[in-house]
Amino acid sequence: MSRLLSEDQLEAELRDIGARRYHRLHPFHHLLHGGLCTKGQVQAWALNRYYYQAMIPIKDANLLARCYDSELRRNWRTRLVDHDGEVADAGAGAASHEGGVERWLRLTDGVGLDRDYVVSERGLLPATRFAVDAYVHFVREKTLLEAVASCLTELFSPEIISERLDGMLRNYDFVSADTLAYFVKRPPQATRDADYALAYVKKNAKTPEAQSAVLRALEFKCDVLWAMLDALHHAYVDPKHVPPGSFVPND
Repeated sequence: MSRLLSEDQLEAELRDIGARRYHRLHPFHHLLHGGLCTKGQVQAWALNRYYYQAMIPIKDANLLARCYDSELRRNWRTRLVDHDGEVADAGAGAASHEGGVERWLRLTDGVGLDRDYVVSERGLLPATRFAVDAYVHFVREKTLLEAVASCLTELFSPEIISERLDGMLRNYDFVSADTLAYFVKRPPQATRDADYALAYVKKNAKTPEAQSAVLRALEFKCDVLWAMLDALHHAYVDPKHVPPGSFVPND
């Protein structure tokens, strides 16, 4: 990119990437939310997505570890609490609460997966592990601006979460509102986080080169999420080539 975009133009470019590349457009997404997956395919999705959820705090901790901006650290550390939860402070009278990782395990429990098996990560698809690990390495190794920008898929997540809640509750009798508790809590958190990250990126991407890097970072994150669904589709929908050692559904 050879010219400097205004902040509004940069935001428009970022949103265009989401409109074209976000994984809500993936065929597996439509199968899952349209009620066209078997229970085993839903289990495979929940199992593999767990690894992504579990590594999000690792990703955020890597970002915080090299952040010298105290304002950014104050904002970003709420993400760790959102995902890891918070332990009760008996002296202060504060209550503990579960985080997003625990709520995702309630989902895997609810669809009939053994929790110890899920947490062991033994049944992951290799491509899931490679994609998620690539995201963690990206945030660890790229510039802080690119690391923040890679999180901007949160701009588009409230819509996909709404589709997921409505579609799965309507179409799968083995799914309950309690099973999907993660998706009830997440939208306001995602909106808060996306608003902050977008404002940070718009404020700090002040050269054409920086703006190009920001756009590429969001494209990369969209590719990570897309690759995860590609792997699920290949292993469990068509042609159903499950890699050795990965989860094999009963159905």
